[in-house]
Amino acid sequence: MEVEVSKEEQIERLLEELKSIKGADWEFSDPVKPVYSTGRGGLTRKVVEEISEIKKEPDWMRRLRLKAFEIFQSKPVPTWGGPDLSGIDWDNIEYYSKPDDRKVNNWDEVPEQIKETFRKLGIPEMEQKYLAGSVAQYDSEGVYHHLKKTWEEKGVVFMDLDSAVKKYPDLVKDYFCKAVPFTDNKFAALNGAVWSGGSFLYVPKGVHIDLPLQTYFRMNGESTGQFEHTIVIVDEGASAHYIEGCTAPRYERNSLHSAIVEIYAKKYSKVRYTSVQNWSKSVYNMPTKRAWVDEGAQMEWVGGSLGSKVTMIYPSSYLRGPVLKHAQPQHLPCRPWHREGHGREGPPPGPIHQFEDSGQEHKHRGR
Repeated sequence: MEVEVSKEEQIERLLEELKSIKGADWEFSDPVKPVYSTGRGGLTRKVVEEISEIKKEPDWMRRLRLKAFEIFQSKPVPTWGGPDLSGIDWDNIEYYSKPDDRKVNNWDEVPEQIKETFRKLGIPEMEQKYLAGSVAQYDSEGVYHHLKKTWEEKGVVFMDLDSAVKKYPDLVKDYFCKAVPFTDNKFAALNGAVWSGGSFLYVPKGVHIDLPLQTYFRMNGESTGQFEHTIVIVDEGASAHYIEGCTAPRYERNSLHSAIVEIYAKKYSKVRYTSVQNWSKSVYNMPTKRAWVDEGAQMEWVGGSLGSKVTMIYPSSYLRGPVLKHAQPQHLPCRPWHREGHGREGPPPGPIHQFEDSGQEHKHRGR
């Protein structure tokens, strides 16, 4: 006789599966050759325009990229927190790598070699067992996205951000780089210039998604960069739980992961963002994550970061109305540098968590 498992227990099982992936299970690399790459040789205006052109983006996005590039050039490498970032080799990073020409919503149509990688990581099984929808990104591009029909019929939108720019340009324009502007820090400006992939989630008013939605990011190349940009909009009175998982092989030369996550929790909404990252020790992990939390809304951050060469995590919530709810911060030991935000050349106000690898989990829940 099968014992009925609650939704909360299912979510806990999913997170345990993500955390229990062993290094041997994800530090492998694949001989996948990209169909297009900007190559190495530094970041220039030409590279930024090349990325926009290959994506066939609207002109407004190309202009935003170029503006972000100018800010990136003018900003210093952050020094707040203490970690040594001198090993980032800006001139030898592959800023864009396209694994395949197709984006599909049918798992059978994903290229076999890429599909096998995600199989090894257990992603298809997680989708079948636990998720309302999923997006899979390989290097610089989303290769697969799927949302259960139940939620499509209720107006939920969940896909990679590149697809959303083309299908919902006005909605993307309203939120892109509003919570995290290009001027925030050098890594935010870098993401604005070369972003690729990431997720776009919109939950309409009053819709409560009772299963998580997940995006899984896989870096495969050596000395490469992954610069996904995620936007989550949970409208008034709605609720959602969004999960991200990340892995990368281990190489001799370092790679760079510089993501942006923007979350918009509208009035009386409930949002939980969970991130479980298993990075190899050749990855600099530099994400900036921020939520705008409106009146009566509840925002919860849950983060587990394992491995990496250096990780600087910067999650924060801007409380934008009365009667706001938040979980109290909780941390597991990881030899962190913890410092409140200060100044404009440092980060804006908000908690920062920066640490070198200790092989232990770091968890943050709160505002």
